[in-house]
Amino acid sequence: MEEKYTLAKWLNNELEGEELKAFEASEDFAVYQKIKQYSSELTTPAFDDDKMLQTILQRKKVKTISIQKVLLRIAAVLIVGFGITFAVKNFANFTEFSANGATTAFLLPDDSSVLLNAGSSVEYKKWNWNNERKLKLDGEAFFKVAKGKKFEVATELGTVSVLGTQFNVKNRNKRFDISCYEGKVQVNYQNQQVILTKGMMISFKNGTQIYAGETDKLEPEWLKKEVNFSKENLQAILDEINRQYNIDIEYKGKPTNQAFSGTIPMNNLDVALEIIATTYHLQLTKSNDSKFILQ
Repeated sequence: MEEKYTLAKWLNNELEGEELKAFEASEDFAVYQKIKQYSSELTTPAFDDDKMLQTILQRKKVKTISIQKVLLRIAAVLIVGFGITFAVKNFANFTEFSANGATTAFLLPDDSSVLLNAGSSVEYKKWNWNNERKLKLDGEAFFKVAKGKKFEVATELGTVSVLGTQFNVKNRNKRFDISCYEGKVQVNYQNQQVILTKGMMISFKNGTQIYAGETDKLEPEWLKKEVNFSKENLQAILDEINRQYNIDIEYKGKPTNQAFSGTIPMNNLDVALEIIATTYHLQLTKSNDSKFILQ
């Protein structure tokens, strides 16, 4: 500690007399002398206030520009993101789907209601909906249409146009069935055009009208877990049962042209299968909970 104190006094030129002589006689004095010499030769650059200020201001300007660029990029990303979101919500096609063994209910932009039967789908656009109320149906659906401009249901077999009414459209296996429960609907099927009013129903298949009649029902039977068939073939009935119960029925009998007209429950599988087996004189075998064989 004493040695460090003496060295400090020497560097500050505060050593005098005997104390200075003793320090100069020490064995480390030569080293201290060189250190002091080299230190005295070191110079500190002059401090330029103006130059330093300009440097700080320039850095601040660069930093500000960089921040502005980052903010502009963020804003651009947000604008693009909002634009994509807007386009998806309005211009993109929307699809509502009902799986086998289930039904799906939803509202369209004008509060028209749609109830999809099992294994069905509807595709539509929200953009400009009130001016162009048009959708595409695959399967079967019941519609309650809010009043407004023309409402059109398009299928691969034909179209149904209305203004405000309740109706059911079924498009399966090349067969086109339409029932009107309220108001008036216009049916376009190939080159034919038919007007249905409340209580009327019509069916087409393979380019030909196969049925036209009346119904006293207020809504389609499938809303009550029943399906009404009119002059329907066996395979189409089995397909409908498969959809409604989400099962697999394999038919191993001979081809038949026998048509079926009647109602089959869709909330009691045993009864539904018994009706088919009895009507067509078939034997029913159960492979597992979802697999059945008719032969």
